[in-house]
Amino acid sequence: MLTPFTLSDALIDEIAALRPVQATFYGVPGHDHRWDDFSPAGAAHVAERLRHWRAQVAALPPQTDRWGKLAVSVMVDWLERELDAFAHRDHVTDLNSIASSFQMIRMVFDTMDTKTVAGWENVAARLEGIEGALAGYRASLAAGLAAGEVVAIRQVRACVAQGRVHQGETSYFQGLVKAFTESGLGTADLRARIEAGATRAREAYGALADWLETTYLPKAKAEDGVGRPRYLREMGRWLGSTPDPDETYAWGWTEVRRILQRIDELGASIAPGKNVPDLIEHVRSDPNLAAPDRESLITIMRERQASALLQLDRAHFDVPDCIRQLDVKVAPPGGPLGAYYVSPSEDFSRPGAVWYSLEGDGPFPLYDQISTAYHEGFPGHHLQCGLQVSLTANLCRLHRIAYGYSGYAEGWALYVERLMGELGYYERPEYELGMLVNQLLRACRVVFDIGAHLGLRIPEGAPFHPGEAWTFELGVEMMHTLGGLTPEYAESEITRYLGWPAQAISYKVGERAMLALRDEHRGRGGELKDFHAKVLACGNVGLDLLREQVFG
Repeated sequence: MLTPFTLSDALIDEIAALRPVQATFYGVPGHDHRWDDFSPAGAAHVAERLRHWRAQVAALPPQTDRWGKLAVSVMVDWLERELDAFAHRDHVTDLNSIASSFQMIRMVFDTMDTKTVAGWENVAARLEGIEGALAGYRASLAAGLAAGEVVAIRQVRACVAQGRVHQGETSYFQGLVKAFTESGLGTADLRARIEAGATRAREAYGALADWLETTYLPKAKAEDGVGRPRYLREMGRWLGSTPDPDETYAWGWTEVRRILQRIDELGASIAPGKNVPDLIEHVRSDPNLAAPDRESLITIMRERQASALLQLDRAHFDVPDCIRQLDVKVAPPGGPLGAYYVSPSEDFSRPGAVWYSLEGDGPFPLYDQISTAYHEGFPGHHLQCGLQVSLTANLCRLHRIAYGYSGYAEGWALYVERLMGELGYYERPEYELGMLVNQLLRACRVVFDIGAHLGLRIPEGAPFHPGEAWTFELGVEMMHTLGGLTPEYAESEITRYLGWPAQAISYKVGERAMLALRDEHRGRGGELKDFHAKVLACGNVGLDLLREQVFG
């Protein structure tokens, strides 16, 4: 008998075959040697198959139990979102500084098996096919270019710069050859394949960067903002909800003011009399609050994760054995700065991992890295994502490994940053300051992202350039002076927000939803651990559906 769960299994199998890159990220085996067809014809084929699956889901009988209903809801929502993206031809404008196929084609190698000969065989095969993958991707961008559907100049330039890194002597692909040699695996013939494939990959990225620079860039858009209709669609995509953007913009400024006031109060106990930028510089430059080099930073972050897991398990969360392992690694060069998380594979043979994309060789200030560790690892993304993968009895396969909203995931991760402060895990005032600076950064994201994309002015009376219109330069200044980022990091972040509309607001808007649910749960007499269990048990869902799952 066909059920939502068996249908979901079959759907994931086909999606993995159609999108091998996603299969690797999901941890679905059998496709690590292959590439997606990124061309317009490939997109059309995927869309046709998704319409077939939508009809299959629609033909299921009505469900009577909670998890069956949720599985159907998840599949319908996922398929509709995917088809909506094709209807809006998103694949022909799939180019930005952080999360487009331009980055994913390189980043997929990070999650591939390099501990076995079979794994290296897959790496070699992928390297040998990368020219075709990038050619299909370029064909889709060219189709958008021919139709006048193009992205902003700033996004093109960012990708060209990344492409030059992938092409050059410090390329990640060059490092693959070294990694293979150090592994001690394989044969001379396999090494020759990897060497030739790495050269091919570097040349292919160089050729794509050339085309972007000489052919695409002259026709790219000057304006960065996407406008209200597109922004509302993107809010739904990232949040699973469409809150009033004007109200959210005003609320964001309220949060900026609230957090600034708390920073002033805390700063008086750290360095009295300093304003926010000087206070941040004071703690950033303190050698007693820094890791001297990359290895030290990774060691400190690993220890922080292990300690949090040991102390919080059973007291505030029930952590299954399968997610107790977490890798912490330095990311390859060429990508945007910051930390990011990659979920474990479906069978947990590949553990979850936090990657740090670092600038320079150190020292690395720790004041803001402690809350980042909780955000990216435990009890943030790793607990939420890893637990979701493990919930095989209640969540369908699509839900466990492929479905979700940034509003839930980032909202949870930002919520636990605050929770760890409430529970006393910022043992130094500088670490609480770092958490507040990270919170302020996310509040600044809300006002910049909405304001820049919708063309809203900074309100009179705001604590930053009141009455002025948003520009790239103002955004960078805000992220530097209030958000605590270096100028280079601030530029990378503002470029990210402009190329990834509405994703940046998902952190604070998601946290707002989590806190409102917690308040309601407590108002009903519920315990904190029970609230966490309810939120995590339903898996990642849209913010509109989350309340129903917690209280339904």
